[in-house]
Amino acid sequence: MTRLPKPPRASEITPEERYLRRRELIKSAALFAGTAATFGSGLVALTGGGRRASPVAAQPLPSGLVAAPPPPPPGGQALSGKNPFVTDEPRTPFEDVTTYNNFYELGLEKSDPAERASTLKPRPWTLVFEGEIKKPQRIDIDVLLKWFPVEERVYRMRCVETWSMVIPWLGFPLGKLIERLEPTSRAKYVAFSTLYDVEQLPGQLSDVLDWPYVEGLRIDEAMHPLTVLAVGLYGKSLLGQNGAPIRLVVPWKYGFKGIKSLVRIALVEKQPDATWNKAAPREYGFYANVNPKVDHPRWSQAMERRIGDVEKRPTLMFNGYADEVAHLYAGMDLRMYY
Repeated sequence: MTRLPKPPRASEITPEERYLRRRELIKSAALFAGTAATFGSGLVALTGGGRRASPVAAQPLPSGLVAAPPPPPPGGQALSGKNPFVTDEPRTPFEDVTTYNNFYELGLEKSDPAERASTLKPRPWTLVFEGEIKKPQRIDIDVLLKWFPVEERVYRMRCVETWSMVIPWLGFPLGKLIERLEPTSRAKYVAFSTLYDVEQLPGQLSDVLDWPYVEGLRIDEAMHPLTVLAVGLYGKSLLGQNGAPIRLVVPWKYGFKGIKSLVRIALVEKQPDATWNKAAPREYGFYANVNPKVDHPRWSQAMERRIGDVEKRPTLMFNGYADEVAHLYAGMDLRMYY
């Protein structure tokens, strides 16, 4: 078993008012049966020595779906000399990627999503595409998967809580989908929404956040070839705890921008709400670009600990994708637009 690092204390990774409210929820046992015991063990886990979710089995890709290898570097050669679509860094073990997760809709502790993901039913599943597009429609997930070839992307993932992973995703470029939807000239942003269903995602019974979880990107960020909609990892279908059946992956942004279990994508004219930015705007910006020079108000972002490692490592600007994405923010004050 891979040894988990010691991440920040729970009180340091959640807005204080929500942390305190979470404690009240847990004390009243209102969220889940046996939550007090779960939280107790969760705190131990957060300090590096407690129970974690049991290993879970991978699920095959849908019938007929074959994953292609990562694409070559854009323009034939990345500025860094490496292919930004597939890092050569060691991949985080499948067990860790699928048992150490933030997905508050399935619980507040890292082990909760894997333990409770059976409530989430990834089939049947439909997505709604609407807003400033010429072809608004509702599409079944399996029809959507026939539109685009699924390819592998091996990306670094940096959590705002200062831990990180390397994950081999399977997905397709969000930009290809947007092109097919034919955005109007008024489309400036892309708004995303998670499924809102308390039977499938019982964590939505709590008021720790406003539900459904929503996120947003500028349209040039959404169109960037690094931005993908993921439907699998490690060559298999996405599991519930990782945001099945489809989720957003933007590798140069903190992990909370990767909204899970998507049901709605809308192109809009004005900047949409983003759940954590709305909940605690002083702590979580709309852009949420990985930036070691801009600390979280309650902790430094200069270093990170890769899951499985003992020593910390320096956090890279834009999570190591600066050559590919820094031009998107040219002229912007990244301390103001964090």
